[in-house]
Amino acid sequence: MQEIVDVVRQVAPTDITVLITGESGVGKEVIMNALHAASRRSKKSLVIVNCGAIPEGLIESELFGHEKGSFTSAVDARKGYFELADSGTIFLDEIGETPLSTQVKLLRVLENGEYMRVGASVPRKADVRIIAATNKNLEYEVQQKRFRADLYFRLRSVNIVIPPLRNRREDIPLFVDQIVREFTEKNNVEFAGFSDEASNLLLDYDWPGNVRELRNVLESMIVLENGKHIGGDDVRKYLHTRRFESSERNLPVRVNKTVEQAERELIYRALLELKTNIVELKEVITHQTLSNTNGNGSRETVEANGTQTLDEMERRMIMNALDRHRRNRRLAAKELNISERTLYRKIKDLKLGE
Repeated sequence: MQEIVDVVRQVAPTDITVLITGESGVGKEVIMNALHAASRRSKKSLVIVNCGAIPEGLIESELFGHEKGSFTSAVDARKGYFELADSGTIFLDEIGETPLSTQVKLLRVLENGEYMRVGASVPRKADVRIIAATNKNLEYEVQQKRFRADLYFRLRSVNIVIPPLRNRREDIPLFVDQIVREFTEKNNVEFAGFSDEASNLLLDYDWPGNVRELRNVLESMIVLENGKHIGGDDVRKYLHTRRFESSERNLPVRVNKTVEQAERELIYRALLELKTNIVELKEVITHQTLSNTNGNGSRETVEANGTQTLDEMERRMIMNALDRHRRNRRLAAKELNISERTLYRKIKDLKLGE
C-alpha cells in the first residue's frame, strides 16, 4: 500500500490517464479521490460516472450529451458528463461494463480529446483528466473480445492494482480504528471496544467484500450491540459465513453448513426458473399454434416449414412479460431472468417500443 501511495504522489500532478483495478470494495474510489485532490485540477469539478449503471442505449448520450431532436425524448439539448467535467476530472467507474460501440468513442477522447454529442455534426473538445476503475480482468476481457485492446492499452498508462484486504491483513487493525472512530464521532455514540479474541477473529477473517464489508460489519456491531464491549461470540454472530476454529489447533477452517444449504437453494432456484421458462415456452408455442389455425381447421405456417422463428418466440415472451407487469421493464426483466440493459436492447432490436 505504501508503494501505491508513492505512485499516487508521482502521477497525481500530471494529466496522465490512470486505471485502478482490484476486487469490489478494496477502495478504488479512495485512490481516485486522492489522485484528484493532489492534482492541479483539484479546485475544478470531479464528475463520477458508474458506467455499469447506465443502460446501453443511453450511455453515449449520458457521456457526451445530445442535441435537441436527436431522438424522440430529446426535447432540449443536454450536456454530457465530459462537458460537465471540463477543466476537471472524470472518473469512469466500472469501465469494463461499457459497450464496444461506446469504447470506440472513449478511445477518441483519450487520443485527441474530441467527442461528439449525439445528433451533432461538429466535434467538441474535452479538457479533462480521465481516471478509470474496474473489478474485471480487462486483459481477459480483451482476449474474449468483450473489451477493445487499443482502449485497454491506452487506459493503462498507469495501472494501480489494489490488493484485496486478505492479502494485507496488517492493515485491518488500522481500518478498524479509523472506521470505529469516524462512525462514533459522526453518530455521537459510545463504544466500549473489542476483546483480544474479537480482534483476532476480525484479523483472521478473509473479508471477501474487502473494506466495504469490514465497514458494514463494524457499523452493524456498534449499533445493534448498543456500543457494548464486543467479545468473540459477538463477532461470530456477524461473521456467520464461516466457522472459526481455535488458532492453537492450526486446523483448516471448515465452511459452515449453511453455505452448502445456500448453494443447494441456488441450484434448486435455477432449476425452478428453467422449468418456468420451459412451461412458458410451451404456452407460447401452443398459443401460436391455436392462433394460426384458420376457419377450415388447418394451420397457417409462420414459416414455410411450419415452425416459429426464434425472434418471434422471443418477441412474444418479452411482450407477455411486459403486459403482465404493465410495461414495467424492471419487473419484466426480473421475470425473464435478464438484466434491464439486455431487455432494453431486445426491445430496441425487436422494435417492440414502436
